[in-house]
This record gives sequence, C-alpha cells and structure tokens, in this order.
Amino acid sequence: MQQTFKHIYLLFILSLNILTSLGQSKISGKIIDSDANIPLGSTLITNFKTGISINANLNGTFQNLDTGTYTFRKEGYFEKKIELKKEQYYIIQLSINPNELNEIIINANQIPKKLKKATNAINIISSDDIARYNNTDFAPILNRTPGVFMQSGALNTNRITIRGIGSRNLYGTSKIRAYFKDIPLTNGSGETTIEDFELASISQLEIIKGAASSVYGAGLGGVIHLKPQNAFLNESSFHSQLTVGSFGLVKSVINANYGTSKNSFRAVFSDTESDGYRENNNYNRQTITLNTNHFISKKDEVSFLASFVDLKAFIPSSINENTFINNPESAAFTWKQAQGYEDAQHGIFGISWNHDYSSSLKQVTSVFTSFRDAYEPRPFDILKENTHAIGIRSRVLGNDLLFKNSFNWTLGVELFNDTYTYGTFENLYKDFPPNTGSVEGNQLSNYKERRYYYNVFAEADYEISKKTTISIGLNLNKTSYNLKDRFPVSIENQDQSGSYNYKDIVSPNFGVSHLLNKQISVFSSVSHGFSPISLQETLLPDGQINTAMKPETGWNYEIGTRGAFLNNRFHLNASMYRLDVKNLLVPRRTAEDQFIGVNAGKTQHDGLELAVNYKWLDQEKISISTFLNYTLNHYIFTDFTDDTKDFTGNELTGVPSDIFNAGLDFQTLVGFYGNINYQFVSSMPITDSNSLYSDSYNLINLKIGYQTNLTKKLKLNTFVGVNNVFNEFYASQILINASGFGGSAPRYYYPGNPVNYYAGMNLSYLF
Repeated sequence: MQQTFKHIYLLFILSLNILTSLGQSKISGKIIDSDANIPLGSTLITNFKTGISINANLNGTFQNLDTGTYTFRKEGYFEKKIELKKEQYYIIQLSINPNELNEIIINANQIPKKLKKATNAINIISSDDIARYNNTDFAPILNRTPGVFMQSGALNTNRITIRGIGSRNLYGTSKIRAYFKDIPLTNGSGETTIEDFELASISQLEIIKGAASSVYGAGLGGVIHLKPQNAFLNESSFHSQLTVGSFGLVKSVINANYGTSKNSFRAVFSDTESDGYRENNNYNRQTITLNTNHFISKKDEVSFLASFVDLKAFIPSSINENTFINNPESAAFTWKQAQGYEDAQHGIFGISWNHDYSSSLKQVTSVFTSFRDAYEPRPFDILKENTHAIGIRSRVLGNDLLFKNSFNWTLGVELFNDTYTYGTFENLYKDFPPNTGSVEGNQLSNYKERRYYYNVFAEADYEISKKTTISIGLNLNKTSYNLKDRFPVSIENQDQSGSYNYKDIVSPNFGVSHLLNKQISVFSSVSHGFSPISLQETLLPDGQINTAMKPETGWNYEIGTRGAFLNNRFHLNASMYRLDVKNLLVPRRTAEDQFIGVNAGKTQHDGLELAVNYKWLDQEKISISTFLNYTLNHYIFTDFTDDTKDFTGNELTGVPSDIFNAGLDFQTLVGFYGNINYQFVSSMPITDSNSLYSDSYNLINLKIGYQTNLTKKLKLNTFVGVNNVFNEFYASQILINASGFGGSAPRYYYPGNPVNYYAGMNLSYLF
C-alpha cells in the first residue's frame, strides 16, 4: 500500500510540473521610438543578471523572455533598463539620442529606415534643438537647418522657404507642405501655417528638402513634419513653465502626462502674451494640444491628436526705407490708424489606426478634420473667412525578401476636401475719430470656394546588397477648384463663379544610397515635384478664371553624404543639388490688395548645404559640443519676362546667397548648462530687377540655465537668455517687389527685434 501511495504521489508531482510548465506564458513585447511610435527592429536585449543577449525581430517584437531586469540598446537611441515583472505584453519606448541622429529610424517618404540610409536630403530637429531657444519663436529653430530660411516680421507674420521655393509668396508660406503627425497643415491652395502651433507640444521636426518629397503630393519646396510629444507608458508627470521677457512677453505652459502599460495621454496648454517691439504689435494666443496612444492588442494601435489655437494678433505691417531707418518701431501709418489685426480660431483633429496583418505587412490609416475662423480688419477692407477641411490618408506597408535581399514597399492614397468661404467689407475707420480703429461697413464680396485633391503614391526600397539601397517612388495628383460668387451681380461686380481642374500630374523619384563603411554613406536622387495654383491666382482682372494657368513644376538632382567619425564625436552631413523650375508663377499687383498670377518663366536653383557637429568633451562632469551649418545659394532666373521687362540672368528675389550658423553647447554634472548661437545672413535682392538689396546681418543669441533635483520626484530648471546680444539693426523680413500707392514710398521692410531678454522657470514632478 505504501508503495502504491508513493507512485501516486510521484505521478501527482510530475503532472503538476507538466501543468505548471504548460501554463507559463513567457514575456513578449514590442520596442518603439518614443516620439514616432516606429518599431525599432534588431534592438539588442540583454539580461542584466546573466549577460545573455538576443535581438528583437525586424518589426521590433520579442518573445519568450523570463522575468528579470533587461537592458534595451539600439544605435541612435538612449539605452534603457527595465525590470520585466509580469508575464504580459510590454511596450518598450526608447528615446532618441541627439548625438547619434544618423542612426535613428525616420519615417520620411513613408518607409521607416535609418537616416544614414536615406536617399535624399533630410534634417532632424530634435527636442534638444528646440530647447536651445526661448520656446516662443519658430524662426531661430528652423533657420539652423541648412537650406531652410524663415523670415519673421512678427510672431504671426512669417514666410518659410526651402531651397528658394516659396520666396515669391508675398504673405505667408506657400509651396511647402506640412503635417502634424498625419494631419495636413497645408490647405487646399498650398498655403501652410505652422507658427500658430505650440512649440512645447512638439518633440521633433523632420524636414525633407526639395522635390524628393513628392510622395506627399503638392509641395515643390519640401515637407515639414511636426511630431507631437508622446507621454511615456507606466509614467505620470506634471510640468509647469513660466517665461517673461522684453516687450511685455509673458508665456506660461502646463504639460500633464499620464501613462499605463498600454495607454498614454498628454495634454499641453499654453498662454502667450506680448506687447511686441513695434506699434500695433500686441499678440495674444492660447493653445491646447491633446495626444493619446492606445496599444489595444499586439496587432492594433490607435492614436488621437487634437489641437486648438485661439489667436488675436495686431499687425504693424511693413514700412518704407525712411521709416525703417529712422523710426523702426512704428507701424505702417494706415495699419496703425485702422488698428489692423487678425482674430482667428484654428483647430485640427485626427485619429490614426495602425494594424499589423503579419510581421511583414501592416496598414496605417488616418482620418482628420480641421477648421479655421478668422476676422481680419485691414486698412483697405475687412476680411471674414472660414475654412473647414476633411480627409483621409491610408497606406499599406510591406517588408519582404526579393532574391534573398530586403524589399520594403508602401502603397497609399490621400484624399482631401476643404471648403473656404470668405467675404470682404468696407473699413470705415477714416470716417471716425482717431484711435477708433476699424469699423465694418457694407459688404463688398462674398465667395464660397471648394478645393479637392487626391494623391495616390507608391514607393519601394530594395537593398541590392547589405551596403546599397535603391529607392523608386511615384505620386499621382489630381487637384480641382470650384468657386461660387454669392455677391449680387452688377456692372461693377461681375459674376466670378467657375471651376478649375488641373491635369493629372505624375511625379516620379529615384534614389540610391551606399554605405562606404560603417561610418559614412553617400546618396543621390532625381525627383519631380510641383506646386498648385490658388484659385485667387487664376482670376483675371475681369473676374474670369484663367484656365491657361499652369502649376509650377520642377526636377531636383542631388548628391550628398552623411558620416560619423572619431567614435561618433564628429558628424558630417553635406549635399549639393540643382532644382530646375518652370512655369514660374509671378504675382502681379493690380491694386493695393489685388494681384493676378502669371506664368512668367523659369528659375535654376543650385545649392550647397553643409552641417557639422563635434563633441569636444563627453565626460561625466562636463560635456561641450559645437555645430556649424552653411548654406550656399545660387538661384537665378533662367528665363523670366514679366510684362515687357526681361529679368533673365538676375538673382532670385527674396533669398540670401549665404547663410552661416555656428554655436556651442555645454552641460555640467552639477546642473549648469548653456549655449551660444551665431547667425550670418547675407544681403538678398528685394526687386526682380536686382536694383535694390537688403543689408546683410549678424545675430548672436545666448542662453544659460541651471537644473537640479529638489527631491527624488521634483525637478527645477531655471534659465535666462539674450537675443541679438549686440543689438544688430536689420530687416527680419522683406516684402519683395513692393509698390507705392497714392504717392507713398514702397514698404519693403519688417524691422527685426533689437536686443531683448527673457528668463524662465520650469518645475517638473514625476508621480
């Protein structure tokens, strides 16, 4: 009997062990970029206790890990140590290491790849780059990027050019596309506004330069991709920052983050107020940005992005040369009398869904909507406008083997529809006592414009060897406009209703990259792009639509190199290009606020872009690094006749030939940090005849701070800064080809701010 019980006991123990073994569920998970949520394939995973290492799969997933402490290491990202306690599915977020940017995974042209393997010119502006400045102005941040130039007449008056494209746009930014995550910030007429959005809500900017960005559709100059900050999983924090400065600057930012194992939520509120340097220059803006990520299952991820901007900003406008030299702080006379301003509310909302069909096939779909309501009193009239847009962007991504080599591809479509209603009214400010400001009178016009486009795009990367990758892409775009004139028809007001349809535009691109060794790569590309015509530019003086107008198109030819040397302390990026543009669109002024568009010729954009970063010291107690960026532009009109004037051979208007940036950053173990930045901008032609040039200028900005941990959970960061240290007198923006009316001198100049100061404090609490 005893022997029988012994056998039963042994059988029970054996069965229990088998059942326990079968019931165990090993730890699995996925490793992603904390900012872009891009899977980080081949990440090295090391058991901290045993030292045994494995690599994650190409799609960033891992499985069959035991409980314990692990380190996750991926080139281009900071190493992370995590204790995996529970037998569950983990999402591991790695943060970008700004000192290894060439190694990070980018999502440019839709296919994730290492930056050093990209086949075209791409620049990354990291969160560290954004933090170098006063978190109020986009201009110094973008201007550090070779090939990009942002002129800023005021916080709400800006123009961005990339490789000279967009320089002929008189007001605002055009011919450049921008996205906030997957939501277009470019309207149906190709106009882009990014400066209204809060810098504190942005973790990174990815800039694709030139027509190589044609996979995004209409945007001859390139694409600026804003990536929102994501909250960390399994972490909750609260941040509060206050900045005060010259010209009545007061800015407050509140940042709240909450994260569980599968969900993250981030909310950013900001309030910015400034009196401005000039008359009629008050600025008041409130923003709120919400960004959430939800890892629903191993195969599904959903994210939400919403942003709302409430802005009221007065407009000092441009001034003539005499006023610019002798009284730069004054506003344009008529704008001051009318107390012109813009009062706008702008919102965007988008939902994105990522689904993995398998380890080699996934789908990314985003649905988005946006609106903008604006009221803008101007000396010549009052503009009321409303824009509402809706769209969808969806793509399928695959990674396969072709002849035993890696083959990555994407196929997608973007549909966009916006409705723009606007009308103008008399401004009767002259009929009222001084300081009354604008007074609305009778209606002058009433329009409803509908704008549509679709992009169908495809791109493929094929590694013909471990060192060489070729890329082929194609974009098909169809754009159309419909205008309804809702104002009563009369002899003075002809009916301007009509439609305009582009022909289908096909934009191909081809590129190749080659790793010479582990440290350096070279690339080359040939690509086609185009920029749309706004409906206003197609209207003739008699109100009819000019159907003979053609969009600007161009071919971009480029070679470049990227490298990291001296144990990753020295980074080099360089490129040379030629961009040939035809059907150059020229705005011809017919009245103070009336322009017509004409196709007037061709331009040739030759350029050199260079970026160098070097870390002099990288020790525990102190780190010191420097950077140097240089842009050489040689842009000319190769065939340009405007009316009867031949400007062939002249330099392209509104673009400097040389831009040079240099700076030094330091950080110490005890908490002190700082940076000094220098910028040189050469003179630039103001008129097509090249008879008038702006003056070159030199700017130096300085920022010093101190950060410390007050407790284990509470962190303090204080800082002070000086912009334009040596009080340089310069024009921060110019209005090209300005004309004087009623005997007044042309108003070409927007004065830049003189020396100005700011100081701030940031408190961060980690729950």
